[in-house]
Amino acid sequence: MTRVLPAAPRGRERWRRDAWQRVIATLDPETDYEIISAVDTRFEFPWDIQQALSFALFRTFAVPSIGVLLHETQEFTERTQKRHDDTVLVLDAIVEDGMESSPGRAAVRRMNQMHGAYAISNDDLRYVLATFVVTPVRWLADYGWRPLGPAEVDAATRSYQRMGELMGIKDIPASYAEFETLLDAYERTHFAYDDRSREVADATLALLCSYYPRLLRPAVEVFSRSVMDPHVRDAFGYATPPRAVVAVSRGLLRLRGRALRLAPPRVAPSRPEDRGAIRTYLPGGYRIEDLGTHV
Repeated sequence: MTRVLPAAPRGRERWRRDAWQRVIATLDPETDYEIISAVDTRFEFPWDIQQALSFALFRTFAVPSIGVLLHETQEFTERTQKRHDDTVLVLDAIVEDGMESSPGRAAVRRMNQMHGAYAISNDDLRYVLATFVVTPVRWLADYGWRPLGPAEVDAATRSYQRMGELMGIKDIPASYAEFETLLDAYERTHFAYDDRSREVADATLALLCSYYPRLLRPAVEVFSRSVMDPHVRDAFGYATPPRAVVAVSRGLLRLRGRALRLAPPRVAPSRPEDRGAIRTYLPGGYRIEDLGTHV
């Protein structure tokens, strides 16, 4: 069954910055977790969540068992754009229709087929899941026009717990706090430099910079390194930008967040294809079953 999103704010509500927060307040994160998460992804924070998830995926490469495997498949070094687009579209199908819908189940099945072709440990899968739970929460606390509220954090946590269940991941953390603990501990013990992981990171960073005009790409690359957590930079052997550059880069993101507090709520859903994030496929020009790797 396809999930139905709440109606967009109308009338006077159309101009209230907290309009979607008022909608979320009527929902139960224990049962409506996918609806709440979809509201945040489609309306409240579409750009921020996309950036946060890009950095979430990026940091997983610093775990050698993950980065080296991706290097061996050549998916993130030879077909970087397609692999990015496939990942975004598979996850977006879940956001659009919900995990319990036919498209959502097809997306999860495609994800499981891709992962099942390789020897990926349960610990690595749990860590990747944790990055997708924790990174957006922390990004929005630092740079969003507002941080996520408790119901939104609970909904995001429950959404990824359910995804983890459908992926067959064992020993999934029972709360957001446990996901945070897992992520931080795993990075302390598993982050390490590897030339092959660095190649995957370089290719992905170049792709992220390619969304900007050519003349701006060197600045975007420095900006991206400035926004990375220091231990992520260190794991890839990236140089730390000057302190002033880091401060300005992070300050600009915070300034953007403050400026957005003055904007009216979004009433039209924002999708990756609408934002130009997808380049491999024409809008609607793909089947979920055909996305990703086929080994």
